[in-house]
Amino acid sequence: MGLRLKVILNPSSGRETARTNIEDVLALLSMRGEIDRADIYYTHARFDAKRFAEETDTSDYDCIVAAGGDGTVNEVVTGLMCAGIDIPVAIYTSGTVNDFARINDLPQTPAEFAKMLLDFNTRRVDCGRVEDMYFLNVLAGGVFTDVGYSVPSDLKTAFGPAAYWLSAMKDIQEMNETIPLEIKKEDGDITADALMFFVSNTKSVGGFRNLMSQADVTDGLLDVMIIRKVDYAEIMPLLGKLMIGEHINSDKVIYFQSKGFRMEAPGADKPVTLDLDGEEGPDLPIEIECMHSAINLVVPKEENEL
Repeated sequence: MGLRLKVILNPSSGRETARTNIEDVLALLSMRGEIDRADIYYTHARFDAKRFAEETDTSDYDCIVAAGGDGTVNEVVTGLMCAGIDIPVAIYTSGTVNDFARINDLPQTPAEFAKMLLDFNTRRVDCGRVEDMYFLNVLAGGVFTDVGYSVPSDLKTAFGPAAYWLSAMKDIQEMNETIPLEIKKEDGDITADALMFFVSNTKSVGGFRNLMSQADVTDGLLDVMIIRKVDYAEIMPLLGKLMIGEHINSDKVIYFQSKGFRMEAPGADKPVTLDLDGEEGPDLPIEIECMHSAINLVVPKEENEL
């Protein structure tokens, strides 16, 4: 019996290569006689992918293929979690950053992706929860962190990663603005004037492959990094430490791991809106929780696996 796939596809993702890539994957599987069913659901607006995931009948499919950028993957995960659906998920990213896929060595070509589907090797991974929203990679707040959802889709398609940097430049003047952050957790509270903060499920954030150096998608913990206010003269040295993975030893950085905690911004002069995997999320205050082994992820088979 061949594979039965539900494909949730953002056709504009990756400079509009997502559709071509998926067509190539399905053609490869079809030529080998390894596919019985492939239903493609195209997204056109925000929350389409979430709705398509929520409406999945697990008796009809062996797997959901989430094809697009981090935002598409986020919506698929959120839809499955909200609906209580446990079905293997295969992620084929063709977006601009693709942190989760890159750090987990997920295939980037149609041939490799088709092979992964045929091998059908899975493992359970964590995800984060914020109210009724979920994130597979990262929650972020503060300066620069709204770039993912504030950059228009057509600009991302036209300029790729450069679109993020072009948009981020407008926030340079806000480098003196901080958030009066308070974190309440079981082993002690933390307060800081934060320039930006990240709550991550994986090591890679914003293309920095080792930003959250202690993160593991299977450990049942979220990694939290808070960057305190810095002077302009301190920006380049801190970026240098970020590049070589020594930033967590900086006195400008707070780093810890937690199963769950509450985050507030008392006294903030404007709402602190969060970014969840490149999509606009809720405002502070929020409760954040790690959902251990919540997602059944299709991953490449290790060479030494039988």
